[in-house]
Amino acid sequence: MSLDSQGRFLPPQALRDAFAASLDGVAPESTIVYCGSGVTACHMLLSLEHAGLTGARLYPGSWSEWSGDPSRPVATGAAP
Repeated sequence: MSLDSQGRFLPPQALRDAFAASLDGVAPESTIVYCGSGVTACHMLLSLEHAGLTGARLYPGSWSEWSGDPSRPVATGAAP
C-alpha cells in the first residue's frame, strides 16, 4: 500500500490520500498502529510519518502479545 513497484515510499500526498479513508478523521496523534507481531506496524508508522501524518504510536506487543494474555476475553463462534 505504501510502496511503489521499486520498493520506494510513495510520494507523501499519495500516502496521505491513501491513509485518509482508514484514519476516517481521527488525528494521527490519536492513532495506535499494531499488527500480528509488530513488523508491519513499524512500516505503517514510518509511512504515516513520511506522509506528514505525525504522532501515531506503536503498540509493540501487537496482536501476539494482546491475544497471549489468558485474562483477556475471547469471542468464539460465528461472526455476526
